[in-house]
Amino acid sequence: MTKPIVAIIGRQNTGKSTLLNRIAGKPLAIVQDQPGTTRDRIFASVSWQGTELTVIDTGGLEPETGATITRGINAQIEAAINTADVIIFLTDVNDGVMPMDLEIAGKLRRTAKPILLAANKADNARLESAAVEFYELGLGEPMPVSAHHRRGVAELLDKIITLLPAPTASEESPETIKIAIVGRPNVGKSMLLNALVGDSRVIVDEVPGTTRDAIDTPFDFNGQSVLLIDTAGVRRRGSIKAGVERYSVIRTLRAIDRADIALLVLDATEPATSQDLHIGGYIQQAAKGIVIIINKWDLIEDKNINEWNRQVKRLFKFFTHAPVIFTSAKTGQGVNRIMPQVIQVYQERRKRLTTATVNGVVQKAVAAHNRPHRKGKQLKVYYATQAEVNPPTFVFFANDARLVHFSYRRYLENKLREAFGFAGTPLRMVFKTRGEE
Repeated sequence: MTKPIVAIIGRQNTGKSTLLNRIAGKPLAIVQDQPGTTRDRIFASVSWQGTELTVIDTGGLEPETGATITRGINAQIEAAINTADVIIFLTDVNDGVMPMDLEIAGKLRRTAKPILLAANKADNARLESAAVEFYELGLGEPMPVSAHHRRGVAELLDKIITLLPAPTASEESPETIKIAIVGRPNVGKSMLLNALVGDSRVIVDEVPGTTRDAIDTPFDFNGQSVLLIDTAGVRRRGSIKAGVERYSVIRTLRAIDRADIALLVLDATEPATSQDLHIGGYIQQAAKGIVIIINKWDLIEDKNINEWNRQVKRLFKFFTHAPVIFTSAKTGQGVNRIMPQVIQVYQERRKRLTTATVNGVVQKAVAAHNRPHRKGKQLKVYYATQAEVNPPTFVFFANDARLVHFSYRRYLENKLREAFGFAGTPLRMVFKTRGEE
């Protein structure tokens, strides 16, 4: 199942990031936040009324200094319309209806996507009553909210749930490995896809993906059915035009949700950016397999592999388990190593261990390390079991799950990896107090 996507759009300074942060707060039962940079958060995975969804702040994608606001907002709107399931159009009740609001509303009225009109910064009853002005936008009843003070946010989420489409399961065969090729624009994603398929020389067909912007390419690799999901949005070679392609986060998140494994493509000629960390963080959050691809390797003079690996592990601290491959999609260098590595990661994701085997490692690890304690109560881990595969999920039963802190969780994860591998895939670890269902 793919999680529905809710996009927050609007002109600058209406409080989009504040609303996202409020939605992602603990009182609203966030499942997990991305482990990438948090200063300019772009997305949050949230559970509300038993429904999991991804909320995106398009404000985090606004154009660089010097670009026109209109051009940037138009690109955000187009990306949101194409790929989001529900759109929150956020306005500012203090400003009233602005010309840019009218322009955005005009675009939204032409789409069939569900639209929620929210008037933000309605911090008191007087400002809430002022929200009626936004009826002028022709998008139905405006919902007054105050992201800063949390007013109306729960009601907004309740309304979102009623507008979400029914969940749909993937139509691909369960034996098909689904691979999303993700990364910033111009890092060589489409060229890499062409190199992968061209090298195999057994492309079957091109079919449209679940969005207008993704293209799915099924092919056979040594008898294994594979589906490549190209998030670049174009298959042709050449430069990527400015515009929607630069606002590809929504498309990227959708592709990652559909995939088993993501190829995170980085440009060897440029330093890693916060966007790279955001994308990597979502792969981790979605518990997908990962192979990091350092592309354009042919343009690098200093090919000190060990140093490059250290730098990658330092930047992506949450992916110390990820394989790293150095490639040139242009020349074909290293491309032949990608699919064998993907197959290996997929096999690791489907590895299943007996409860006795897991318990042997866990109990040894517990005995070898100081256990967390609080207020005179010390953690006891009674037993552990592997509950699921793809991703590997382990359930630990303890005397009090609240005693498990992040560092101890990481310690147990490292011990599981030392014993069983699981290279290239996150592990889901669930701690339950004995007696819990």
